Amino acid sequence: MPRLTVVVPAYNETAVLAAFHERLSKVLDQLPLPSDVLYVDDGSRDDTWSLMQALAAADSRVGTLKLSRNFGKEIALTAGLDHVDADAAVVIDADLQDPPELIPQLVEQWQAGYDVVYATRSARAGETGFKRFTAAAFYRTMEIMSDVAVPRDTGDFRLLSRRALAALSQLRERQRFMKGLFAWIGYRQTSIKYMRDPRLAGKTKWNYWRLTQFAIEGITSFSSAPLKLATWTGLAASLLAFLMGMKVLIKALLHGDPVPGYPSLMVVVLFLGGIQLLAIGVIGEYIGRNYAESKQRPLYFIEEEHLPGGRPPLHTDPTRQR
Repeated sequence: MPRLTVVVPAYNETAVLAAFHERLSKVLDQLPLPSDVLYVDDGSRDDTWSLMQALAAADSRVGTLKLSRNFGKEIALTAGLDHVDADAAVVIDADLQDPPELIPQLVEQWQAGYDVVYATRSARAGETGFKRFTAAAFYRTMEIMSDVAVPRDTGDFRLLSRRALAALSQLRERQRFMKGLFAWIGYRQTSIKYMRDPRLAGKTKWNYWRLTQFAIEGITSFSSAPLKLATWTGLAASLLAFLMGMKVLIKALLHGDPVPGYPSLMVVVLFLGGIQLLAIGVIGEYIGRNYAESKQRPLYFIEEEHLPGGRPPLHTDPTRQR
C-alpha cells in the first residue's frame, strides 16, 4: 500500500506546534493509507526542537530533522522533501492557517492520477486589506512576468507524488522560490479551493521587508523581464532626451529663445541618474544570484536526523545532496 509523509517546516513555533500536531494526528488516523509526519526545525531559538522530540517520543509516526542553523523556510522545506522516502508528500505550515483537515481531499486527487495537488486560497482570514492587496498584486505580477505559470493565491500547501518529488530533488539552485519550482516541474497538476484561517498563535515571521525580498526572489528566479524593462526604460529616456534637445535647438535657432537654466537642467540630470541607478540595481540583483550559484555551497547542514518509525537515515553523509 502506498505511504504518505507530511512535511512540516517550523521556526520558533512552540506556541502552536502541539495544537497543530493534535489536529494533524486526527487526520492521519482517518486516512486510508499508512502515513507519518516529518518535522523540520529551521534553527529555532525557542523550545521548538524539544517539543518536536517530545512529539516523536509519544508518537512513532513522527520524525524530526534539525538544521544546523536558520537557513530560511525555502531551504527547510527542501531539506524535508529531500528526506521523504514515501510515495507522496504533503507540505504544510505549522501555524494552522492551512487546515490539516484538507489533506484527505489532496490524497483523493493524487489517487485520481495527479502528481501535484495544490490548495488555492479563496479567502484569507485574519489579514489586513493591504496585505491581501499586495499578495494579489504579487501573484498577478508573477503571472505576467514569469516564464512559468505560477498558480494565483497559492502557497506551499500541496501534495507531491513520488515522481514530482524525484523531479524536484534534481533542482539544486541556491536561490530557491519553491512555488515557482513546484510549477516548473510540470506533470499533471490540479487545485482545490479552501478558506485560509488566521494564525492560531504566535507571531508571523514574514514582515513586509521579508515579503518584499521574497517577491524579488520569485521574479528574478523565473523571469528576465526586469532586465528587459530596464533596457526599454533606458531607450525611452534617451528618446525623450533627444526630442527635448531638438526642441531647445529649434527654438534657439528660429526664435532666439534662451536655453532653460539651472532648475530644468537639474531635473533632467536627476531623472536620468535615477533611471541609471535603477537599471544598475536590477542588473546587480541578477549578478548577485549568479555569484551565489557559482560558489556551489551545500544547501543546508543537518545537526540531527530521526526519521519516522525509527527508519535509518537516508543519507549517511548529512551534507550530501541528492
